[in-house]
Amino acid sequence: MKCRNVCCYRWSSEERLDGKTAIITGANTGIGKETARDLARRGAHIVMACRDLERAEEARTDIMEDTGNENVVIRKLDLSDTKSIRAFAEIINKEEKQVNILINNAGVMMCPYSKTADGFEMQLGVNHLGHFLLTYLLLDLIKRSAPARIVVVASVAHTWTGLRLDDINSERSYDTMKAYGQSKLANVMFARSLAKQLQGTGVSVFSLHPGVVQSDLWRHQHQCIQVAVKIFRIFTKTTLEGAQTTIFCAVESGLESESGGYFSDCAPARCSRAASDDETAQKLWEISCNLLGITWQ
Repeated sequence: MKCRNVCCYRWSSEERLDGKTAIITGANTGIGKETARDLARRGAHIVMACRDLERAEEARTDIMEDTGNENVVIRKLDLSDTKSIRAFAEIINKEEKQVNILINNAGVMMCPYSKTADGFEMQLGVNHLGHFLLTYLLLDLIKRSAPARIVVVASVAHTWTGLRLDDINSERSYDTMKAYGQSKLANVMFARSLAKQLQGTGVSVFSLHPGVVQSDLWRHQHQCIQVAVKIFRIFTKTTLEGAQTTIFCAVESGLESESGGYFSDCAPARCSRAASDDETAQKLWEISCNLLGITWQ
């Protein structure tokens, strides 16, 4: 039995995940933590993939005490450093017998211009390239675990701009909002492309807009914007409400036919025309592989 209220902020399901393994990036805070809490409550083995281990341990303790599920572990993952991503994937491939759910949740939002350890523009590097590489490195294990799901937390911000393929790292000019929008557009395109590649494998892929969520992602914004978010918080979602579409995509039965789709408020939604451009998506795929030094056909 499952139900949703009018705004779909609180979706519920009795689906159990006993014996399943779920990896959630950025699981120590915000909607990532609420997602981890929900899946733990359903009996899943949770791998919290986090950069800040101190905050992750606090979140892990909270989740275990709240759910009674002690099968929750923390593994170090810094998505702004490909060495960290590779080290994390090596541990997972060695320690875990299966990965049934991978939730690419972690991200940075409209931050000042900076670069990752590998020289990528930070928002593109963390939000898209980091998760692109992580998924690539775990994909064989995920396919062996089928039926499995890959959930990519994108944003309606993907509608804000197109891809700047000739300046993907914003080296010639940088606009915080456009760079964020580009990274989220890349998320949606990646999910669509990956779903097509994985047809017939038993692995489904979804991207989603969680809503305008009250979280610390707003920390880089101008003080005026932060004040506005607080004033209009009645129109925004709590982290618990913002996690619902992620959880929906991870556990709702019968979604396999929607693989590659974009979701909002626990239902299929329309992505932008740019996000549906398969030719540009293929170019993005090739550029991503080149930047990361991998071969992924």
